[in-house]
Amino acid sequence: MCYSGPDVPDDIRVALIGSLFGTLPIFAGGVLNTIAVSIAITMREPTPAFIAWVVLEVLLCGTRLVLLVAAHRAARRGQPTYTDVYLLLGVLWGASVGYGAFISILSTDWIAATLSCLSAAAMVGGICFRNFGAPRLVAIMILLSLGPCCIAAAMSKELILTLTLIQIPFYLVAMSIAAFRLNGLLVSTMKAERENDHRARHDALTSLPNRAGLIHASQTRYKAASGNRDKTAVLYIDLDGFKPVNDQYGHEAGDLLLVMIGGRLNALKGPDDMVFRIGGDEFVVTISASGHDDAAAFADRLISEMSSSFALTSHVSVNVGASIGVALVPDHGADVLTALNAADKALNVAKAMGKARWSLAT
Repeated sequence: MCYSGPDVPDDIRVALIGSLFGTLPIFAGGVLNTIAVSIAITMREPTPAFIAWVVLEVLLCGTRLVLLVAAHRAARRGQPTYTDVYLLLGVLWGASVGYGAFISILSTDWIAATLSCLSAAAMVGGICFRNFGAPRLVAIMILLSLGPCCIAAAMSKELILTLTLIQIPFYLVAMSIAAFRLNGLLVSTMKAERENDHRARHDALTSLPNRAGLIHASQTRYKAASGNRDKTAVLYIDLDGFKPVNDQYGHEAGDLLLVMIGGRLNALKGPDDMVFRIGGDEFVVTISASGHDDAAAFADRLISEMSSSFALTSHVSVNVGASIGVALVPDHGADVLTALNAADKALNVAKAMGKARWSLAT
């Protein structure tokens, strides 16, 4: 029922499922409408069938409301949101609306029948709008809400009601198509936003996170990890000898070299560490470190690996080096960005010492 279309990324699928728990005003309006209509009709037709409808509506709507509030609280705590149960209750609620329309038509009380059918038709709009993240769910709920009207019309022996055998199937198909198209449009928009966000935070050449990506990581990933015992080491890398390569072999060779350097840095980092390209020949690596010794060992390893040659072609190999400024969070700053400023100053010290050196912030 939660099918959102082919090739939908997991994060978008999660967001679409989350949308099923949103739009509380529409949900509240639907709940009040169906309960009020069932009570009003039951006051006209106080039979066991209608009384059962009121009880069913109150139980389903009340349970859905409690579950919706509980799901919102669970989501804030990062816990499961009872999605399967919530979807099942939605299907049962659609069936309850359909049941009310069915018994109202068979009652031959045309005021009751009109009121219940209008209520069911009005609910379709809300069903479509609230559940566009799961278009199959929309189709099932519309079928259960309006389908019984067709059955009751065929059983009522009222000739004019046979028009519903044409109208309702057409309406069901049209609204289901609309739900699928709305879902497709939303998925396309979310994919475009996702791609734009990725481009804004990543370097187009190396595909590494850029300065905006570093800022975002500092505000999200590393902020969330601030309670960990391990420190975060920030290594600010400036390439030695990159400009001569660019001048001698051209910008295409320089671009290729930057890509290869980004790949080498990625190969050196751990699974939870990150590599950023924040400028022309400037990179930043953030790693988890228990202390200064870990940061120093990694800086030594970087300098050693970066001094190895890079094969631009089968006939051309070049050598560059790296000067590195090192700072730690929280020793040299409360967050990654503050530590980066300290690492920048340490980088200047390293470059003043000569090529292929690193310096620890003070």
